[in-house]
Amino acid sequence: MQIQDTTTIFELPNKKIIKNLGLVKGIIVRSRSVLGSIGAAFQTIVGGNITLYTSLCERTRQDAYNLMLEHAKELGANAVIGVRYDATEIGAGITEVLCYGTAVVVE
Repeated sequence: MQIQDTTTIFELPNKKIIKNLGLVKGIIVRSRSVLGSIGAAFQTIVGGNITLYTSLCERTRQDAYNLMLEHAKELGANAVIGVRYDATEIGAGITEVLCYGTAVVVE
């Protein structure tokens, strides 16, 4: 079954939730590379957006999101509601990113 919809709210407009399959999640743990940290340090001298970290964060969030969707598909869901992200630094330069929500079947 394909995931058709995801949302941060707990309902899907114009759709009826017919089955709640429970919590689904995707977890990624990433570290900064030494070269990436050096490149980002140079960017901080100039100021503004630190694109190396922005790219790393976006890729990490997308990977966690994709893992959550895979988990939902395994349960037979076609939608995920209440989607949230959480991040925790678990060590120097090591961060866990969690994407989670409630897997549902909608019609």
